[in-house]
Amino acid sequence: MSFLLCLLVVLVAVVSGVVFLGRGLACVWRGGLVRSLRGLAYVVAAGAAVMYAWGMLYVAGAALEAEDGGADSSPIRPCRTGVQERDYWIDDYHVWWVPVRFVCHRSDGSTYDREVPGYVNPALAGLAGSAVALAVSALAVSARSASARSVDERARKP
Repeated sequence: MSFLLCLLVVLVAVVSGVVFLGRGLACVWRGGLVRSLRGLAYVVAAGAAVMYAWGMLYVAGAALEAEDGGADSSPIRPCRTGVQERDYWIDDYHVWWVPVRFVCHRSDGSTYDREVPGYVNPALAGLAGSAVALAVSALAVSARSASARSVDERARKP
């Protein structure tokens, strides 16, 4: 079940990335500082969505392999470390959506991460933070220019 849910999340992230990229490029092409900042925020958000989808593809592959039954399904294949003494303690796994993680659980209570590359979560955090910063900058510039226009209009009235 978690495999199908992971694939659904990947699909939603990819579609969101395409929508963000389209909106971002449309904003950047129109010109102006506010629209350019907003467009860059959308483009960076598209990068974050694609990075999330990339990490979830790793998790989906691991979940598919973990849920696969058969003669070689115990201990859980994605959780194997190569040390048989420790591998026989593996009893479960968990999928974390934020941050993107595939966590293996041993019967003694210890856990460890597998499958997701180490660059995915830091890149995801950096891209998401940058997108938010660009969006806030666009709002600040828009508010400042709106207040400057209202001051100019008041000065022109007799």
